[in-house]
Amino acid sequence: MKKFAQKMKQKYKKTNKKTILVYLILRLLVILAMVSQILLGNIGNAALCILALILFTLPTIISEKFNIGIPGVLEAIIYLFIFATSILGEINNFYGIISFWDTMLHTLNGFLCAGIGFSLVDLLNQNNKNINLSPLYVAIVAFCFSMTIGILWEFYEYSADHLFRLDMQKDTIVQNISSVELNPNKENIPIKVDNIEKTQIYSSDGTITTIEGGYLDLGLTDTIKDLFVNFIGAVVFSTFGYLYIKNRDKYTFVKNFIPVKEE
Repeated sequence: MKKFAQKMKQKYKKTNKKTILVYLILRLLVILAMVSQILLGNIGNAALCILALILFTLPTIISEKFNIGIPGVLEAIIYLFIFATSILGEINNFYGIISFWDTMLHTLNGFLCAGIGFSLVDLLNQNNKNINLSPLYVAIVAFCFSMTIGILWEFYEYSADHLFRLDMQKDTIVQNISSVELNPNKENIPIKVDNIEKTQIYSSDGTITTIEGGYLDLGLTDTIKDLFVNFIGAVVFSTFGYLYIKNRDKYTFVKNFIPVKEE
């Protein structure tokens, strides 16, 4: 443990000072949020703050454990991403207050995951004389890696919603639906319902729940939207990654988002 602590200290000495500043500020804000949530009696939110603090240590631990160099820009973005999702998104309800918050984060996630997937293949490509993968192949692998992570995340959200009755896959109010379930003859012909103004749900205990403005889409729209913007983020990075391999001197900014193997 002592040896590991010494390595961590050495790692922080080599880390960009601006990145360390971002880390310390965000860590302080998370601690303040945790204390606030404890005082308010919101134990679940306090636990989320603890999780965020743990996640903040992962880049350094992974970097030291696997001898991987994480660029300062990428490391700072990872810290900001964790803070934006857990503290701002969940605890401060930015997902509900700011309509594009979730979309922005999923787009960024697609971009960053493509960078990670790209680095894994590019490192192999550069350090193994028996492997010479084309730039297009590396870009496609980066794209597929990002989309796989995005899909696995949606699996996680779906599982959390159905096992613990959360609402990670946010619902959407829609005014039009089309479903074969409404077909009175049980034929595979969808029945269209347009201009829905409100929906009433009758529970077995006599409770009536009214949804104003339309019909409640149970997470499908949110899931497809998340995957679509993840797709956009993955395509953007994969394109730049392709151009970077073709001309590493011209597209040097791409290096800010690619982990590298340290000597």
